[in-house]
Amino acid sequence: MSHTLEIEILLPATPTQVMPMLTEQKQMEIWSGEEVVFEAKEGGQVELFGGWVRGEVKSIQAHELSYTWRAADWSEETADSLVQFKLKESGAQSLLVLKHSNLPDEEEVKSQKTAWFDFFFTPLEDYLMIRYNAE
Repeated sequence: MSHTLEIEILLPATPTQVMPMLTEQKQMEIWSGEEVVFEAKEGGQVELFGGWVRGEVKSIQAHELSYTWRAADWSEETADSLVQFKLKESGAQSLLVLKHSNLPDEEEVKSQKTAWFDFFFTPLEDYLMIRYNAE
């Protein structure tokens, strides 16, 4: 049985401003402080957090993105999971809806939830606040 993690977070920038932070390699490296490989096309390679996560872009649209996700410490028997982002306009901000599905167990759901906030959403939000609120 697979498990799903869903997170909604309000980000201090419009969907048009946020999307490059999710799809442009240089921008991702700036806000994450990590080495990133991101080929912004269907079938493109994804490597995040210095290669700890690897995957493949499944879909990329104006305000939606999905890619497979495989953590380096997962066993060979563990199937890839799927990450889906949807951005919805909320005034001058964005509601980011994350759905991370096909996780192997509840322990991994809890671990991924913590990691999403510690290593993804918090640094992204901090960067967006500096970049767009300073203008």
